[in-house]
Amino acid sequence: MTHDTDTEIDDADEVRDLEAEAKAKAENRAERAERAERMAREGAQAMAEHHAQIKAVDERTTRLRALRLAKEAADAQVKAAEDAAKAEAKAAKASAKKSARKA
Repeated sequence: MTHDTDTEIDDADEVRDLEAEAKAKAENRAERAERAERMAREGAQAMAEHHAQIKAVDERTTRLRALRLAKEAADAQVKAAEDAAKAEAKAAKASAKKSARKA
């Protein structure tokens, strides 16, 4: 009788151990799934932030390029006007010299 009782207790302990092990495995799976979901969510957010930063850099680059081109065009106009004024002054000076020689 004692032997049967010990076997029943051992069987009950074994069942409890198997149940506890199954429960622990299920909890581990749930934790891993939750962690994977959280990592995927954080990864998606990080990627969205990265793309937003790239877009902001591209927009700033475009704006600065437009400003630089406008400044270069304005500088070219000023230089052309200065060159035209110098040429005109030189032509006027040459014309004045010619007039002075004739007189």
